[in-house]
Amino acid sequence: MKTTLFLGAGRITGALAAGLRLAGDKRTIVAYDRNAEKLRALWRESRVELARDLKSAIEHAEMLIVAVRPRSVKEMLAEVAACSAAPPKLCISLAAGVPLRNLQAWLGPPVRWVRAMPSPVCRIGKGLTALCFDRGVSKAERARVRKFFEQVGPVLELREEQMDALTAVYSPSHGYHALAKLAAAAQRAGLDRNTALIAAAHALADGIEYWRRSGQSLDELLHEAATPGGTAAATMAAMDKSGYARAVTNGIRAGIRQARRNAT
Repeated sequence: MKTTLFLGAGRITGALAAGLRLAGDKRTIVAYDRNAEKLRALWRESRVELARDLKSAIEHAEMLIVAVRPRSVKEMLAEVAACSAAPPKLCISLAAGVPLRNLQAWLGPPVRWVRAMPSPVCRIGKGLTALCFDRGVSKAERARVRKFFEQVGPVLELREEQMDALTAVYSPSHGYHALAKLAAAAQRAGLDRNTALIAAAHALADGIEYWRRSGQSLDELLHEAATPGGTAAATMAAMDKSGYARAVTNGIRAGIRQARRNAT
């Protein structure tokens, strides 16, 4: 039986495997990793099969997903190339910033490459995934990859030059960071920690959910929520004057620079 093989048993593999199981996907998932504890944790959570060795895992793989840190991709692909078993024709890299040209150089033809950036929120079926394809990937293969990731959330197809910006913007860390900072400010204003978290989470999560469901534009909702001369308007104006937009822009630029370092 052909399998989906993950090279790397870290957090994103765990999130994807959990999301696929939640979606009812019955495919055989195999994971290979030198870290035995990571493999055991992955098996406990999602009952994936653990590869005894890389060669036999590759021999039975229909699709190979590289899920190691960017700096480890070249070494991992060298290990794949050193196996006597031929890798699957279709391979997917989850490594942020590592471009298609590098992947193609490190593991050459006839392998066809896809870059995918799935959000960790795919664990609960809500993870956005961005995809870009090399020119050799057929329409049927593109559809198969889309269908695979659509099980764990919405999918966007992008040009490769857009991937680094998407990587810097779409991370749920923005929400967690904003929640932590807003709740901390609420505590300094006099709320207890639990109340501060409830209030801040409502402002972020429930407010954004309302935007998604209402069909209204952000401008309309900002006008509705921040009445001129009101508390919310004063809060937003002070945050903007303090450099809120500049701080976010600088953060995104730093994230893009970090992703691009992985191309070298």
